[in-house]
Amino acid sequence: MDYATPTPGTLKEEENEIPVNNTSKAAELSKAAAEKARHAAQEVQNKAVQLKSAASDKAQQFKGYAGEKATAIKEGATAKAHDVKVAAGEKYVQSKAKAQDLHQSSEEYIRQNPTKCVLGAFGVGLLVGLLARRR
Repeated sequence: MDYATPTPGTLKEEENEIPVNNTSKAAELSKAAAEKARHAAQEVQNKAVQLKSAASDKAQQFKGYAGEKATAIKEGATAKAHDVKVAAGEKYVQSKAKAQDLHQSSEEYIRQNPTKCVLGAFGVGLLVGLLARRR
């Protein structure tokens, strides 16, 4: 005999034994289920509010951190730009001084050797003229 499978006679007897207050149990179960659903919904709502608050706090922290980093980067870039500007100014002054020295030494050489310079200029002009004519 299989104890897991009820016999047809047993089912009929059980159906006849259904108590009259079955509707009150169903109502109690329905109320309990509704109460559990309300409680679960309230818990979910509370968790959502907590998550929203935590996300808002994290966003504010991130905003502050990003602002600090942006300020630090801006200050670093400003300092680098100033350093580059100062270095470029120094190089400009040095280059200008070298150009003036070169100009003075060239002028001095030309005054000491005028014939060489005139013949050299004539030779360079002739060479440029010949190259321009061939094209």
